[in-house]
Amino acid sequence: MEKKFTIILAAGQGTRMKSKLYKVLHKVSGKAMVDHVLTQVEKTHMDKVVTVIGHGAEQVRELLGDRTEYALQSEQLGTGHAVLQTESLLGGEEGMTMVVSGDTPLFRAETFEELFEYHKQKGAAVTILTANADNPFSYGRIVRNNVGVVSKIVEQKDATREETEITEINTGVYCFDNKKLFAALHQVKNNNAQGEYYLPDVIGIMKNQGEIVAAYQMDDFSESMGVNDRLALSKATKVMQKRINEEHMLNGVTIIDPENTYIDYGIKIGSDTVIEPGVQLQGNTKIGEDCVIGAHSKIVDSTIEDRVTITASTVESSIMHSDSNVGPNSHLRPKSELGEFVHVGNFCEVKNATLGARTKMGHLSYVGDATLGTDINIGCGVVFVNYDGVSKYHSNVGDYSFIGSNSNVVAPIELADHSYVAAGSTITKDVEQYGMGIARARQVNKPDYFKKLPVYEAAIEAEKNQKN
Repeated sequence: MEKKFTIILAAGQGTRMKSKLYKVLHKVSGKAMVDHVLTQVEKTHMDKVVTVIGHGAEQVRELLGDRTEYALQSEQLGTGHAVLQTESLLGGEEGMTMVVSGDTPLFRAETFEELFEYHKQKGAAVTILTANADNPFSYGRIVRNNVGVVSKIVEQKDATREETEITEINTGVYCFDNKKLFAALHQVKNNNAQGEYYLPDVIGIMKNQGEIVAAYQMDDFSESMGVNDRLALSKATKVMQKRINEEHMLNGVTIIDPENTYIDYGIKIGSDTVIEPGVQLQGNTKIGEDCVIGAHSKIVDSTIEDRVTITASTVESSIMHSDSNVGPNSHLRPKSELGEFVHVGNFCEVKNATLGARTKMGHLSYVGDATLGTDINIGCGVVFVNYDGVSKYHSNVGDYSFIGSNSNVVAPIELADHSYVAAGSTITKDVEQYGMGIARARQVNKPDYFKKLPVYEAAIEAEKNQKN
C-alpha cells in the first residue's frame, strides 16, 4: 500500500488576529485550530505527520506533543519555503503527501481520505482540493479547459473578467507525489513583491513539465474556511458549534436551542439528556444519560453521571454521581464530589469537598475542604470555616449527622456519626457520636428596651395616624 504523509503549516504569527497568542493556537469550540487539523489527519492513519513551526514553536510543541514530528521555519519566507523545511524528514520517501494549513479547523477526515483516493486514482503529480463558493471573491480560481482538465490557478488580482466569474476555488490543500513535490520546490523562485517562495508555484512547474494536475471538488465549502482574524474565528466557531450540536442530537440528546448552546469538541453526552438554552459544556466533560442541564449552566472538566439535574449553576473539575442535583445558582468549585442522591440547593458553594450519598444541603451554605458522610442534613447558612488566613484545614462529618442553620464549623474538626450541631453555633471542638454541640450565648430579654430607642416616638406617632 502506498504510503501517506501530511505536512501541517503552522509557522505563521497571524498578525491580523491582533493577539499575543499565535494564530494556530486560538481555539474553536475549546480546541486549538492546529489541534483540530491534526486530530482529523490522525483519523486518516498517516505514515508520518510533520508540523512546520516557527512563531510560537514551543507552545505548539507543548500542545501537540509527540503526535507529530516537527520542522522549524526560522524565517517566514512563504509557504513553499515552509514545506521545503520538511525535506530532511520526508524528501527521500516514496508516496503521497498532503499539505494543509494549521488555521483551517473545519476540515473533516473524510474529506482528506477522499482527496488521497482521488489523487491515487488519477495518477496525478498534484491534486488540488477545491470547493464551489457562492462568493468566490479573493479566492484563487480553478481554470479548467473544455474537457475539465485543470489548466491553471489564477488569483483574484490576476483574473480576467471571465475568470472572476468562476466559482470553483482553491482551498489551499494539496496532495502531491512526494518526490515530485520536493524536486519542484527547488525550482520555485521568489521574484515577487514579497520576495517569498509560494507553494502554488509548484503547480505551474509541474504543469510545464507535462505532469498530471488534478482537482478534487469537495461538497461542503464551509470546511475550507481559513481563519486569519477574529471575525473569521467567530464564523468558524459557529460552523463547528452547529456541527457538534447536530451530532449530539442525532445521537439522542435533546438540545432545546442549538443556536444558543455551546458544547466543546470531544465532549460525551448520554442519550435522553436534555440541554436547555445558554448552556456551556467545556473541556474534558462527560455527561451521562437522562440528565437535565438547566438554562445558563456552565460545566467545565467535570463528570456528570446518569439522571443528574443541574439548574442554572456552575460545575468545575468536579464529579456528580447518579441522581444528584445542584442549583439553582450554586457553584461546585474544583475537587467537589456529590454522592448519589445528594441535593445541593440554591446559592450554595462546595469546594474540595465530598458529600456522601443522600446528604442534603438546602440553601445559602458553604462547604470547603471537608469530607461528609451519608444522610447528613446541612441547614441554611452553614459555613465550614476552613481558612485561617495562612493555611487551609479539613473537617470530617460522620453519617446521619445534623448541622443546624447558621452554624460555623471551624476546621480542623471531627463530627462523629449521628452527631448534632445546634442552630446558631460556632463549633470549634470535636463532637462525639450521638452528642450535640452547642456554642451560643444565652438569650437575655430586657423589658421596655424598645422605648429607649430613637425610633420609639416615630413608631408611636405612625401607629396613631394609622388608627385615625
